[in-house]
Amino acid sequence: MWREIKVLLIDDNEQRCHDIKVVLDFIGEETIVCDSRHWQQVMEACQPGEITCVLIGEMVNALNAAEGLMDWDPTLPFILLDDVELAAAETEEVRKAVIANIETPPKYTKMMDTLHRAQVYKDHMGADPARAQRREAQLFRSLVGTSRSIVQVRELMAQVADKDVNVLITGESGTGKEVVARNLHYNSHRRHKPFVPVNCGAIPQELLESELFGHEKGAFTGAITSRPGRFELAQGGTIFLDEIGDMPLHMQVKLLRVLQERTFERVGGSKTYEADVRVIAATHQNLEAHIAEGKFREDLYYRINVFPIEMPPLRERTEDIPLLLNELVARIENEKRGSIRFNSAAIMGLCRHEWPGNVRELANLVERLVITHPYGVIGISDLPKRFRHVDDADEERELPDDMADVPMGMPGYVSMDTPALLPVNGIDLKEYLANLECNLIKQALDDCNGVVARAAEKLKIRRTTLVEKMRKYDLNRA
Repeated sequence: MWREIKVLLIDDNEQRCHDIKVVLDFIGEETIVCDSRHWQQVMEACQPGEITCVLIGEMVNALNAAEGLMDWDPTLPFILLDDVELAAAETEEVRKAVIANIETPPKYTKMMDTLHRAQVYKDHMGADPARAQRREAQLFRSLVGTSRSIVQVRELMAQVADKDVNVLITGESGTGKEVVARNLHYNSHRRHKPFVPVNCGAIPQELLESELFGHEKGAFTGAITSRPGRFELAQGGTIFLDEIGDMPLHMQVKLLRVLQERTFERVGGSKTYEADVRVIAATHQNLEAHIAEGKFREDLYYRINVFPIEMPPLRERTEDIPLLLNELVARIENEKRGSIRFNSAAIMGLCRHEWPGNVRELANLVERLVITHPYGVIGISDLPKRFRHVDDADEERELPDDMADVPMGMPGYVSMDTPALLPVNGIDLKEYLANLECNLIKQALDDCNGVVARAAEKLKIRRTTLVEKMRKYDLNRA
């Protein structure tokens, strides 16, 4: 999630309140629970903008409550539980504010996606357009890095995000293909509709057609009820077909028809459904080689490859590793799960690793180190053996005072003459510089074991200046 949110749950059904509260507590979101008699008291106790979304279950005069809450905060989105309806007399404004209707008890992934959509809706309905623009920039900045390859990826995303064309994302496993897909969806005009991911390689071939297009009752053994498929669930939104290279040939034919005619039928049914869905596909395989071997249809390839985006492997953008480490640690700190720091030698060792698992492997390593070395400073000896690409003797070695002495090709270091790259959607310069200064001070203090005088010397500033900045950022020597 982008940040901690506050959810208002209004329901006279105590059991359903309990079930929803359990899921929200597990996710870690703060929840205010009340019945139909006390929702007005919540407005008196909270400030407009403090609540991110409202979940409405069984209650007396739900429409009156929705209208009252909208008068109090016009940016509020509503999520209806089970088959709850507001009223036939609901206004167009209220109808637009209902972003989802979820079954209870809700599944974890469904609830996470719905809350994510609620955040997007609230930010884009806000009165401050600059705030919505900053949120879009934050989404794109979730692809952390300043290397030329990742900057090009962000530029391509900015070009195609709001275009209703099919996108094919290629790259090795763990490079962030689903992150790109979600960014494209939440920065498109379909952002208020569902984002439905499907891993084509994880679903058995005999069940894939039913998963994608749904089935009618009695269509096959075990089909005791009718069931909508992923294309129906994604109606108006985006379907993400991950690992499309693993899709069997007979399913490729059916998918091609959907892309061409924008219609489909459920398994065992004759009714034709419209497919108002944007398709984003991804694969780590070489589809052109699969075409030559007869494993992938050439006509389908050209249908999904309208706009290709290639994700670079982490070993080709090692200069981004220090930034990725900062981002991963910051997320863990925001979730209040601990914190760690990396000294210079450890960062150098990580920059020399091949990273076959790419960013996912790096994220897993950080998670592991936070558990094994809580609030510690990670050195070479603290890394698992396969990540130790620097001699132990380098652990105590200081980096050269003159950065010009550092070889330009050394991974993980950037010359002071290297121009900074402005993100596509701009940046909050004041916030960026403050975070950068705070992080550099933390690293200097960590490398110098909290000795302020040595840290000041390392940063080329006066000791009193450093003490002043430590007070400003509420840092201590430990």
